Amino acid sequence: MCKDIADYFYPISILDKQQIYEKCYEIGIDGITSIATDMAVPTICFVAERLNLVSNSSISALNTTNKAAMREVLSVSNQNCPKFIEVDKFDKFLFVEFTFPLIIKPVDRSGSRGVFKIDNLSGLEKAIELAIEESFVKKCIVEEFIEGIEVSVESISWKGKHFILAITDKVTTGAPRFVELAHHQPSLLDYPLINDLKNITSNALDALEINYGASHSEFKITEKGEIFIIEIGARMGGDFIGSQLVNLSTGYGFLEGVLKIALNQFEIPVLNNIGFAGVYFLSKETEFLLPYFLKANKFDVEKEILNKELKYIASSNDRSGYLIYNSDKKVDLY
Repeated sequence: MCKDIADYFYPISILDKQQIYEKCYEIGIDGITSIATDMAVPTICFVAERLNLVSNSSISALNTTNKAAMREVLSVSNQNCPKFIEVDKFDKFLFVEFTFPLIIKPVDRSGSRGVFKIDNLSGLEKAIELAIEESFVKKCIVEEFIEGIEVSVESISWKGKHFILAITDKVTTGAPRFVELAHHQPSLLDYPLINDLKNITSNALDALEINYGASHSEFKITEKGEIFIIEIGARMGGDFIGSQLVNLSTGYGFLEGVLKIALNQFEIPVLNNIGFAGVYFLSKETEFLLPYFLKANKFDVEKEILNKELKYIASSNDRSGYLIYNSDKKVDLY
């Protein structure tokens, strides 16, 4: 448990901005950051602004933790996003001009919680109800579904300058929940697409005023090569992307870089492109991977079976294990 090694531990909700600020002021902290959770971002910016520490603004925190606010900002700045609407209840007349299929998401959750793909109007009301139920503020967004491959861009920023560290290819369960089953770095996309992704990411980070620290930007790319922004977080990617894969594929200590920015000790990232790295997640959908979990493989970095009873996954919390690899080529177990 982290509390056993921390110098200070307080059982306070990360949403309790004022109480956390008071404890940080009392201790006299040197920096504050989040590694891979969106929920902590508003609190971090709240505390940092009051203690004159390095962070993004509270406005930026709102725009990167609320999907509707994020869509509004990106749309106003002419970034390519799916057509969307924010709702707090079902009203069929709101969707007259939308083209099915649609994706429904709580405005303020992650890990695929409350995410549904709906192919027609008959299933929309129930999906909206379930998504709103998952939301802290009881709202969701409904947006047109973009068919295509999924990738993410891992970045770190300092004083508004953005450094692209890696692009991650993704494998998901597909409809209706799109829970991620595997991640691979570096991306095998063609160079023109990679270059476009880098430029779009930098422009989107500018629009959202992500000037400091890590960011994790998710995209869909259609068969025609059109790139749509799906979501951007002002933190490292979860699923071991930020904590391990970037380091394994580039040699850059992403976690150390994030901590140094919080401490006002930024150093320009040095990337060595030393190999391929990835993670596979174990579930009922990926039961065929079980033999790789039960034997030693030359590409193993770390692996663990968390639950012997495999189940179909509705969110990332349902996954039953993980296998992190590192190799001189992509390890394709499918």
